[in-house]
Amino acid sequence: MNHYETVAEAMRYIRAHALQQPDLEEVAAHACLSPYHFQRVFTEWAGVSPKKFLQFLTLRHAKAILAQAVSLAETASVSGLSGTGRLHDLFLQIEGLTPGDYQRQGEQLTIRYSMASCQFGNYLVAATPKGICHLHFYLDEQEALQELVVQWPKATLIRQQCPLYEQVQAFFETYQQLQPGKIPLHLKGTPFQLKVWEALLRIPEGRLSSYAHLAGGIGRPTASRAVGTAIGNNPIAFLIPCHRVIKSVGGIGEYRWGSERKMAMIGWEAARHTPEMTAEAPHSQLPLFGRQT
Repeated sequence: MNHYETVAEAMRYIRAHALQQPDLEEVAAHACLSPYHFQRVFTEWAGVSPKKFLQFLTLRHAKAILAQAVSLAETASVSGLSGTGRLHDLFLQIEGLTPGDYQRQGEQLTIRYSMASCQFGNYLVAATPKGICHLHFYLDEQEALQELVVQWPKATLIRQQCPLYEQVQAFFETYQQLQPGKIPLHLKGTPFQLKVWEALLRIPEGRLSSYAHLAGGIGRPTASRAVGTAIGNNPIAFLIPCHRVIKSVGGIGEYRWGSERKMAMIGWEAARHTPEMTAEAPHSQLPLFGRQT
């Protein structure tokens, strides 16, 4: 049996026994490997550790239970967890929010949104009382609104201008590096996502970084793929400058709002600076602002 078949069989075993929460030793024994060897082989082929794979399965099951308005204690029990504390830790680690917050999904929260345009196209911007929570470029207005609904399904959405949106518009018109407190943001994400999104603010305007360099900058040099995923989930375009990250081997890389728009942003910023763009951005003091998990 080659490694691919070993990992595939291990995945089947974990799925079949997820409610029993099998530990590393149990799954490794089923695969007829030492725990150390099995951990290395599984992570190499699956891209995540056996523990993380089990956590994703458990979280998916717990989400389905919570969607039925079941109590947190019962959800923990039927998901194979020893109590609500483990359920709470699981959600915080992977989703960046508590089980209760997930179940409410923005309930009793009012979000005001507005449509506007800038040099990079039309965008929808939305804010909670804590700050900007959503800024997406769009081609179709209804699809853009649906994206906001998916992100905050139970929130009350009101199309209404507010002073924050005027600040965003001014930011596009008289652009400067985002400074602490300049525009408050309301972010929800995992601790890892928040770390990546904040690290993007270390990249000065007119400069570029790579996924590998960014991963090294947050102390996770082997996590380039995970960094790329976190960048792809950035909910606030341009203000959090994910467009400044490119592939280290060449190429512009993917962009949530289109590679052409990404190239336009990079070119526009480069034109504002006389020095040529450098391939890597130096580390600097990390701005902190309105973080919410």
